[in-house]
Amino acid sequence: MTWIWQRSDWPQFSWDRTRLRKAEEQFLLGAGRVAGIAKHLELEDQEQLTVETISSEAVTTSEIEGEILDRASVQSSIRKHLGLDAEPRRVRPAEEGIAEMLVDLYRTPAAPLSHAVIFAWHRALMKGRADLIDIGCYRTGESPMQVVSGPVHARKVHFEAPPSSRVPEEMERFMKWFHATGPNGSDPLPALTRAGIAHLYFETIHPFEDGNGRIGRAISEKALSQTVGHPTLTSLATTILIRRKAYYQALENANRATEITRWLAWFAGITLEAQARTEARIEFLIDKTRLLDRLRGDLNSRQDKALQRMLREGPEGFKGGLSAGNYTTITGASPATATRDLVDLVAKGALVRSGEGRHARYAVAIPIRPVSPVTVDESGNLM
Repeated sequence: MTWIWQRSDWPQFSWDRTRLRKAEEQFLLGAGRVAGIAKHLELEDQEQLTVETISSEAVTTSEIEGEILDRASVQSSIRKHLGLDAEPRRVRPAEEGIAEMLVDLYRTPAAPLSHAVIFAWHRALMKGRADLIDIGCYRTGESPMQVVSGPVHARKVHFEAPPSSRVPEEMERFMKWFHATGPNGSDPLPALTRAGIAHLYFETIHPFEDGNGRIGRAISEKALSQTVGHPTLTSLATTILIRRKAYYQALENANRATEITRWLAWFAGITLEAQARTEARIEFLIDKTRLLDRLRGDLNSRQDKALQRMLREGPEGFKGGLSAGNYTTITGASPATATRDLVDLVAKGALVRSGEGRHARYAVAIPIRPVSPVTVDESGNLM
């Protein structure tokens, strides 16, 4: 097997620029639309959007790698790093570390990418890890860095990275490429193209002992933000998690040759879908403000507490819907009181009910805007 980094033309990537033109235009239009809609949010909702988007990315980018984090703890840590009020709670090193990295990414989109920056990100991500030799520096181990699957007796090697001895040289070349292809560089590239190449290029080098996927996706976010001139708050990892199997397959396929049009088209579709998720989240927050304004003074303290708790779940709401039992747990109300409160919330247009009796479930009365998958066909058309 000849890997992409073993080819004589590595890392001279090639692709069909016409295939991505419409997607690039759509991304810039979407970025402007998202920024414009976000300006209409109240300060509190702007803060909520930032915290929810960063925390969602933190949880999902970790879940892609098989690490499950506590969302509430991640949000608390993010609020602390942003200088916002945060309820005191115990936060594990992994949750603190990913929050630290993503807040830095959010706050410094225009700052140059450097070895020092990604070393700091790696130290944050690896907080509490005692099983690694190289933390905050490139890998030095002599064993091959491989992505494998299957039982020990029948391992399938999906990818093998360059040996550790080549990593410093490869990363220096990567940093020069990233700088040159930026908006003010000597060879600027469009947003989706640059972000897609950056992710594939970085993942191919696989410079760290662990954490490459999370840092690689952060680099893609940085590339997107640098092009539009502000944090994009693109739900990239959230969308990749939904398409995780296809994501790994697309990366594996791209590690065969330096002609990467198919990879960039796939990445463009994922990014546009992620952008649509961000837009849906912002519209949800606007609808939330309208709903609360209409209900102001009409709810008792229990109803207000339950509704606020439901709204914190975002557009997706409670998985499976809110039950009377959930309501009792949230508010401390008796079953009879919970039933009366829920009936009243439906009557006031705060909730909608589905099902009957014990099977009744409730959702916030805000229309859900579905986000459909986006693909780029052979002609560059968005589907």
